[in-house]
Amino acid sequence: MAFPRLAIGDISLPVPILQGGMGIGVSLSNLAAAVANAGGLGIIATAGIGWDEPDYIKNFREASIRALRRHIKAAKALTSGILGVNIMVALSNYEDMVRTAIEEGIDVIVSGAGLPFSLPKLAAGRKSPKLVPIVSSGRAAGLICRKWQRQDRLPDAVVVEGPMAGGHLGFKAEHVEDPDYALEKLVPEVVEAVRPFAEEAGRPIPVIAAGGVYTGADILKFFNLGAAGVQMGTRFVATHECDAAPSFKQAYLDAKESDICLIKSPVGLPGRAIRNPFLDEVAKGQRIPDACLYNCMHGCDCGADLFCISEALIDAKKGDVQGGLLFAGQNAWRVDKIVSVQELIDSLTVEYDAAVAAA
Repeated sequence: MAFPRLAIGDISLPVPILQGGMGIGVSLSNLAAAVANAGGLGIIATAGIGWDEPDYIKNFREASIRALRRHIKAAKALTSGILGVNIMVALSNYEDMVRTAIEEGIDVIVSGAGLPFSLPKLAAGRKSPKLVPIVSSGRAAGLICRKWQRQDRLPDAVVVEGPMAGGHLGFKAEHVEDPDYALEKLVPEVVEAVRPFAEEAGRPIPVIAAGGVYTGADILKFFNLGAAGVQMGTRFVATHECDAAPSFKQAYLDAKESDICLIKSPVGLPGRAIRNPFLDEVAKGQRIPDACLYNCMHGCDCGADLFCISEALIDAKKGDVQGGLLFAGQNAWRVDKIVSVQELIDSLTVEYDAAVAAA
């Protein structure tokens, strides 16, 4: 017994798992290549990807393009598996990142943090890369399908991300714990929303469940609700191959359930993170920046009694777990050891098989 394959257009993944795109610098070429080698879809996050380029502050756009090219090339040198990029619609350099990824021959573009209405136009005339929007409702999935259909393109798959995810959430704060917005309700809604478009096109539009998926039994649960694959982020942070600093990973191991909290992000969305001294300082108004260094996100209001989210995420990625922002999923407190990516996939497979046998 084993996982069913996940087809995204003419791509066939032996393991139906997408590794979530985690910026800044948490999921780069090393992690993405390891996941691809294990049979899943390895994702390079483009948010803040140029953080280690020497001219990142002065030449944000150029540095980001160079860094994305570097990481795609590095990942390809490490794997012959399937690679993707996660490109947030809210990025001020969104089109740069899309065009660069296409030029470098990436297999899949996953795009959320906004509705990626322009993505088909940017990839016009190409069967590759495959285009996969991230949504938080059936309504959003239907709207994207209609908008894309007018551009002679439908999604090759759709990720539906629920409110237990880490980082920025596509929900109002009051909806995060509302059972009406649970992933278990959202998956069937999105499946139904894309069904007529898939039937008209004569091809499947697989739905991928994300946000709080932790075990092999969870994977089977969402398959039974109509999903064809899952996306996981938190589990991949706790791997040897993850691109974050060892102390970042250790913070997951040290976290208690009570440490996982919601924050107000400068980009106007709630976010989920691990409570630490940085967040205490934010609450006291001690992290307000003098100016915006990067202009990296549309709608970011870092000076409004908040903080610079890019600086905070860069600090955490580099290992400052006391003075940086540690984005994490709701289940991060359950992490109890660091394993290899292959060990993680193997354990999920065993759990999935056990759940199937017990059903």
